[in-house]
Amino acid sequence: MTMKYVSNKELPSRSMMSFFLDVPNLCSLAGLACSLGAIYFSLTGVYAAAMIGMIWAVAFDWADGLIARKMKLRTGVDKQFGGQLDLLIDIVSYGIAPGILILSYGNYNIIYLGVVFVMLTFGVIRLSYFSTFGISSDGNYTGLAIDNNSIIIVFVFMFYNQFEQINFSIFLGCVGLFLAILNVSPIKTPKLSGKPANVVALAAYTLGVTIFYSRHLLS
Repeated sequence: MTMKYVSNKELPSRSMMSFFLDVPNLCSLAGLACSLGAIYFSLTGVYAAAMIGMIWAVAFDWADGLIARKMKLRTGVDKQFGGQLDLLIDIVSYGIAPGILILSYGNYNIIYLGVVFVMLTFGVIRLSYFSTFGISSDGNYTGLAIDNNSIIIVFVFMFYNQFEQINFSIFLGCVGLFLAILNVSPIKTPKLSGKPANVVALAAYTLGVTIFYSRHLLS
């Protein structure tokens, strides 16, 4: 969503922490907690748990927007604050968390540091562009929406044990670079979040991913 900033005269009298109790914001923060878990488990090498955290971060991200649209009593300030919060959390969920995964799985080889820098740079450019201009007039995104990065990486990582680690780390880095390029490309992609059928599909995918990786954790 594009952002319109309130002036100092319009600043709300309520405290900062009052926004914490807004249900969509709580949902966004739950996604942040999942992303933090994904980062932690990537750093400690428990990659199956990291994948579960990454996909649940997407699920909570989609849910916060759905809940926000259903709440009729939210003020313009509530919506603006929620949009800013969501944008900042997206940087963590879809930029930093996948980047840490690629760095960790690549044994922190300095080459992957360059890969992650490109991913983060293109990611924040893509988010800034969307924050400024929103979706196009035909209702589509310009470039691949950044939440798709985690959705795709979580699927790709299902095959990590089919290859030597060094080979799969190179492939994973290439996937990250390819997705980063798509994020800032001029291609038009449909807006998937917010549509009931897509939300149901993501819920099913999230459940399937959780079951798949939980079996790896328990084996």
